[in-house]
Amino acid sequence: MKEKATFYHAGCPVCLDAQNAVESIVDRSRFDLEVIHLGEAPDRLAGAEAEGLKSVPALATGGQMIHLNHGADVSALKN
Repeated sequence: MKEKATFYHAGCPVCLDAQNAVESIVDRSRFDLEVIHLGEAPDRLAGAEAEGLKSVPALATGGQMIHLNHGADVSALKN
């Protein structure tokens, strides 16, 4: 069974660069990668925060949230 990995972003240039990098390096035979654009799916924000999301872009896997670069704080996504 594949591990779940979730990439969260807000669509900004920093986020899109990180998305391209993540998609090119994640081993799809090992991980089921879901990409979530929080600007288009704001209903997913509360769940992402519960997982530990503090800023985007970020990758959640194995119970950890890995923040990549810095595009925007979660507070900016709530406005």
